[in-house]
Amino acid sequence: MTGRDGVPPGAYDPRRDDPHRAAGTPPGTDRAGDRPPLEPVPLRNRLGLNRTGTFDWDLERGVLELDPCGLEVFDLRPEEYDGRPATLTTRVAPEEGYRLDAAVSQAVQSGAHSYGAYFRVHCRDGAPRWTHTRGRILRDARGRPYRIVGLVQEAGTELADSALLRSLREDRQRQTQMVQQTTAALSRALSVADVTRVLTGTGGARRFGADALILGLVDNDRFEVIASTGLPGATPEEMLASRLDDTLPLSDAALSRRATFLGSRGELIARYPRLRPYLDRVPMGSAVFLPLVAQDRVVGALGLFGSEPKQHSAEDRNLALALGGVVAQSLQRAMLFDQEREFATGLQATMLPRRVPDIAGGEVTVRYHAARTGRDIGGDWYDVIPLPQGRTGLVVGDVQGHDTHAAAVMGQLRIALRAYATEGHSPETVLVRASRFLAELETERFATCTYVQANLESGALHLARAGHLGPLVWDAAGHTDWHPVRGGLPLGLATAFGQDHFPETQLFLEPDSMLLLCTDGLVEQPGQDIAAGIDALTAAVRDGPADLEALADRLSDQLWARPGSGDDMALVLLHRDPSPGTATATPRIRLHVHQADPSGASEVRAVLRRMMDQWRAGPVAYDIEVAATELVTNALTHTDSGALVTAELLPAGTGARGGGRRRIRLEVEDRSSRWPRRRTPGETATSGRGLMMVEALADSWGAEPRGAGKALWCEFALPGEE
Repeated sequence: MTGRDGVPPGAYDPRRDDPHRAAGTPPGTDRAGDRPPLEPVPLRNRLGLNRTGTFDWDLERGVLELDPCGLEVFDLRPEEYDGRPATLTTRVAPEEGYRLDAAVSQAVQSGAHSYGAYFRVHCRDGAPRWTHTRGRILRDARGRPYRIVGLVQEAGTELADSALLRSLREDRQRQTQMVQQTTAALSRALSVADVTRVLTGTGGARRFGADALILGLVDNDRFEVIASTGLPGATPEEMLASRLDDTLPLSDAALSRRATFLGSRGELIARYPRLRPYLDRVPMGSAVFLPLVAQDRVVGALGLFGSEPKQHSAEDRNLALALGGVVAQSLQRAMLFDQEREFATGLQATMLPRRVPDIAGGEVTVRYHAARTGRDIGGDWYDVIPLPQGRTGLVVGDVQGHDTHAAAVMGQLRIALRAYATEGHSPETVLVRASRFLAELETERFATCTYVQANLESGALHLARAGHLGPLVWDAAGHTDWHPVRGGLPLGLATAFGQDHFPETQLFLEPDSMLLLCTDGLVEQPGQDIAAGIDALTAAVRDGPADLEALADRLSDQLWARPGSGDDMALVLLHRDPSPGTATATPRIRLHVHQADPSGASEVRAVLRRMMDQWRAGPVAYDIEVAATELVTNALTHTDSGALVTAELLPAGTGARGGGRRRIRLEVEDRSSRWPRRRTPGETATSGRGLMMVEALADSWGAEPRGAGKALWCEFALPGEE
């Protein structure tokens, strides 16, 4: 049934319902007369009206073309864009770039034909702009991608005040925090061990949004699990190292280079039946297995497990892929670092002595630890050198720096110093020549060093040092003392400044006593005064075991292994054998004072003061210091040579007068044959009273010929002993 005009009742009739149409108006006639006729709008203009641009990405050439609308979406002017994708990073934050790269990589590797992602663009005025991109991946006949074309569109309007926007904001905050935490933690990792500590340490799995984690590396056609945390049980032994195939999830991810996202343990077992016997060791929830690819090379695979089943969203997948990329880059960097460190430590090992020679009259042991920072290599070294006439040379030193260059300089310097020492030169001459050798290497590095020429038959030690720590001596009675050893500037610097002079000091090592030489890595602690480390080392030696090897182990393990001790360390311990009658051996010290050294007398007094305290000289200690000062001053003033100072603790019944008391004998030897003359100066005289003071203070005194020179001596009886 139809109406008069052939239109069903109630149906829409444009002629009847159009307010601009009047009865009797011919079709196609516009009574208003002011509306332009409809014209087709080009596609590009239609996209522009909707704030949408297009892009064309040539993957082979690495060129990404944007149309004018696309440039507007990124708030870029034509002259600001050069067609390279990297240029867009001026508008896209790093965390957003990680997500976009992960989305594209996932689509390309999985064989998908398209992808889509939301991200934010930072406009030139700093305001954020929500943007959405969707691309179509074009592949050739063999399935390889060669081109991506798609759209980029402002998405702020469609996302504003929507639940999706709020969810995206929350996810974005969570993802940004996870990426930042992971990147910050891995940025400080140098070695593969450091990377595994970051991943398996406190909060390691939580940085990836997971409850458990497992990591493995690819080695040729083998896959090896190197770390895990949070798993219900231990990784099965047969899965710690296996052939690279598709029967295990981590191995499959590394072999296929594709990430696997599984929502539950049931999906995991169905996908990998080989895991069925180990249900109790597989978490109940979701699982993600990521290939770790860096510079188109698979270095390993990472497994992430959740305690609850979960369906992974596109954002979850993109985040996991982004974090996997960060781990892959860190692992590759760490593997290269480990290779370099292995080479460097091998180089350093060849530079150090292969064995320590046996020495007559004593025992020597050494310890060395590489640095625990940087490339685990440094410039510390030690050496034990057989010398003519049954003597032994002991060396410890430290070349500036902790790298392969420091190790190379150290090796050359050690060999040169050893050559100079074996020629029989004095310690001063050895260090002078070593300093000049280092200066001629034309390196910017300098070195500190202490060299000891030891005669264990007599106990005489001749020392010289170049900016290094002096020796620690520990005698059979348990007394420890850091003897002052005069020194010069570090090797290399001394020559550069024209001050390559290293005065020699002579000490005496009693039978059954020990000498310690070490580098500063044993006593320095970050944030602490070196004096505290020296005190700790002194206490450790004094309270340590008597056995030389056990003492060396204790010092290197207890002191160097302290938290924060990251420097390399070398030490040398020398023990003089006890001789028959050790219990009555004469305690003795010997000091050499250079003729041109004005401070020599004060150094002698400082050493004597400590020794008098150990020998319990009491009130005569000051008299001995005064007598030593006068005798040393006379030798330096009235002769053309230096002075050799010897102090001995004589048992009762010995010495010039014998008697029932222990006595301290002081000798000052010079190379002049001119005999001393005791004068009687007048009241106004300014000199000539030295021997008078010695005679007044000492119980006895005298002079003795000594080969090419003479020795003035005096003795002091210890009070309170009969």
